[in-house]
Amino acid sequence: MPSLRRTPKNAKTAATKPARSGPPKPSRGERAKQIRTAFTLTRQNDPRLVLLLVGAFAVPFVLLLSLGFLIGHPIYLGILGLLTAFVAVVAVFGRRMQKMQYSQVEGQPGAAAAVLQTIRGNWRVTPAVGFTREQDLVHRVIGLPGVVLVGEGSPGRTRGLISTERKKLARFLGDTPVYDVMVGDGEGQITLKELQKHLLKLPRNIKPAKVNELDRKLKAMAPALPIPKGPMPTRVPRGRVR
Repeated sequence: MPSLRRTPKNAKTAATKPARSGPPKPSRGERAKQIRTAFTLTRQNDPRLVLLLVGAFAVPFVLLLSLGFLIGHPIYLGILGLLTAFVAVVAVFGRRMQKMQYSQVEGQPGAAAAVLQTIRGNWRVTPAVGFTREQDLVHRVIGLPGVVLVGEGSPGRTRGLISTERKKLARFLGDTPVYDVMVGDGEGQITLKELQKHLLKLPRNIKPAKVNELDRKLKAMAPALPIPKGPMPTRVPRGRVR
């Protein structure tokens, strides 16, 4: 009779080890390099950056430290001031960096697609599902609100592209809501800086699982159109710290 060997409870074979998914995390050295690069790029395009960061650090730290001396707890409130100042510096730096990123792509064909592809959450972005020779573009975004058609370019030509795309989608979407957004500075348009915020404020109409289902269905509906010739950013420039 063959003997049975007991395996320790905590023993793990190579086959049972879970595979790591996603890209490896950057090391501390790489992260520090990313921060330096982001700071350099932002400072080159924003002369007021250093002054704003110094102010963001000094104001909360000095206020809390002064309050600490007044009430007799300078160490406690000094530490709290340091933490608050650090958070303020990170927040100010992030906003100035985002502003710099938008300024680099604003006015270029495909700027809206570049901004949309950095949106956080359960979104699927397909750039340039419709376009004209003049580089008016319509991008398709699928998310919890449903389908959003985002147009950029001449309002007259772009509205025609959106209308055509709506008719194509009508056969496949059923009761899934379809929104349309025009990017620009005119009346009834959404600025590039407010585009992500506008989409995030839309009501949630479908379940998360439906987002992937719609994405697969619409991508199988027709092959991807060739993007028109000319410079078109595919993503907002990465100065962001991961």
